[in-house]
Amino acid sequence: MGGMPLNDMPWWRWRTNVRSALHMLSDPVFHEETWLAGREGFGDVTDAVYRLVEDTWLDNWSAEKYVGTIFRDSGEAALVDVAVLRVLRIMHQVGADAPVSAYLAHHAWPEAVRAAREAHVRLAQSDGEDPDAPPRSLEVLRILTRSA
Repeated sequence: MGGMPLNDMPWWRWRTNVRSALHMLSDPVFHEETWLAGREGFGDVTDAVYRLVEDTWLDNWSAEKYVGTIFRDSGEAALVDVAVLRVLRIMHQVGADAPVSAYLAHHAWPEAVRAAREAHVRLAQSDGEDPDAPPRSLEVLRILTRSA
């Protein structure tokens, strides 16, 4: 992803997917201008959550399990755990097939966004990237994770 040394972590593809999901979940402007607007190429909330937990199973166990493979240290893992739990709690309450507006209207959404932002910033900075750059499209994500 940009200047990130893609292959410095053993499971860098998983890290890339987790970072992408956290990035999208953490950006309220992105939510409005992309998800609510129905902009193509970025998926939706459910897609972001799927990328967050798909390969990692972070919906079943702690990110701490992946320190040294996906996450650089326990600090990153702890922030990711908080974000995952907050986002999944909302997903279970509104339903995986709920429209984006249902997520954004949920009373706990701002707290989930804040947790995702904290995790996103920590991971982006650890990878030498600007956490305030706009999220990349899913096509760019696919290209990045195919290259090595």
